Amino acid sequence: MNRVRREAAARQVMEAAPPPRVPPELYPEVVRRGERLLWRHRAAVRLMWLLLCAAAVAFTVWALTAQPWVEPPSETTPPLTGW
Repeated sequence: MNRVRREAAARQVMEAAPPPRVPPELYPEVVRRGERLLWRHRAAVRLMWLLLCAAAVAFTVWALTAQPWVEPPSETTPPLTGW
């Protein structure tokens, strides 16, 4: 099926039957669950940002103390001659 035929079939299905009626007593429960879902999502996003910031700080502290860009000192010294 190409895109035009799929869209036409979807429109036909959506327009054929009226949407089902939702009982009004379900509305408060749906709102409560939706608010809880949004709260959890926001908490998860905040936790991820907190972990990202903590990792950035830990990496910065490690880089400043270990200084991985500096060449390590030589383990052996060249022999002294000509003194």
